[in-house]
Amino acid sequence: MEKRFIYADNAATTAVSKRVLDAMLPYMTEQFGNPSSIYKLGRDAEKAITIAREKIADAIGCSPSEIFFTSGGSEADNWAIRSAVLRLGAKGKKHIITTNVEHHAVLHTCEFLEKQGCEVTYLPVDENGLVTAEQVRNAIREDTAIVSVMYANNEIGTVMPIREIGHVCREKGVLFHTDAVQAVGNIPINVGEQNIDLMSCSGHKIHAQKGIGFLYVKKGVPMTNLIFGGAQERGRRAGTENVPAIMGLAEAVTAACENIPEKAARVAEMRDRLIDGITKIPCCRLNGDRTNRLCGNVNISFLGVEGESLLLLLDANGICASSGSACTSGSLDPSHVLLALGLPHEVAHGSMRLSISDETTDEDIDYILETVPKVVERIRAMSPLWEDILNGKENIQKAMKFVSPLK
Repeated sequence: MEKRFIYADNAATTAVSKRVLDAMLPYMTEQFGNPSSIYKLGRDAEKAITIAREKIADAIGCSPSEIFFTSGGSEADNWAIRSAVLRLGAKGKKHIITTNVEHHAVLHTCEFLEKQGCEVTYLPVDENGLVTAEQVRNAIREDTAIVSVMYANNEIGTVMPIREIGHVCREKGVLFHTDAVQAVGNIPINVGEQNIDLMSCSGHKIHAQKGIGFLYVKKGVPMTNLIFGGAQERGRRAGTENVPAIMGLAEAVTAACENIPEKAARVAEMRDRLIDGITKIPCCRLNGDRTNRLCGNVNISFLGVEGESLLLLLDANGICASSGSACTSGSLDPSHVLLALGLPHEVAHGSMRLSISDETTDEDIDYILETVPKVVERIRAMSPLWEDILNGKENIQKAMKFVSPLK
């Protein structure tokens, strides 16, 4: 089969769609006004932002006044958690609950707040990357300020029981934040029905440009200022609005949330074909829940394979993949998410994440299924660890318990 180019790293970023670009372009040229200006050009820009806010609100089931534009998911995560602690910490509520598989935007924020006198409970996940609502219930205390649990994991694709966790938080009177960067457009979301108080979204995961996102904040949840200086975003985030990016984001959210069940079913069928085909390779394992996962996520570890070598050889064959979160792809350390599943380093180091989309074709899946086994075989042929596996060495027996048998 001839070499193709296949982009299978949509969880890292996506291309700006033509539909989104068309929505942005007028605001880069003739409709370039500053939304704070009082003349017509400025007022038109302000109206455009109002319309964008309404479109996003319609997509997730909230009021336009509950949408705050940000530079992306990381900023939204930081703002949600730090604001809750700053507001409620004055009342003695300095306890945060999160999980040990969150995006680093959440984990590093929690680490920073620990140094400021907060206490953080990091809930452990099971072997599939799940936490339960009961775990959250048992962890909530009188001084708990906020619970932050991601909607769907960016590395292994496991979808958390958000509605149930939100119900527990609502029952206990505790704020509930979810990082939904990977979920928006893949899972139908209604923030009211799912008991969500704060939710983060990033545009570049759904075919908008990089550097734009939003934070949903339920009415009545007090927020501290993120940036001082002007009246933008109801005075909470100063700075002239990026109107083209906001218009693109609104169009991207609208497009992503159209016909989700139909799109997800098609993508999930391709995902399952990938999983079924790749897991025929000896000494590998699927990471994350087999069925309760994002429709486009495939994360598999191969014993006797270094993840970096795997990605480079896949790239040489025209396949763009990842070994985990794009934010840490330059690190040689094993993924904190895979280690949280209980995997030994030998297994975690050999991980590959494929994240496909509605634009992926059946021919793309065929090519990936033909290419990955050849690449894995080539790397293993040069691996001292694989030689130990073939020879049944004792040093590898622990790792062998986590993968499929050597056939």
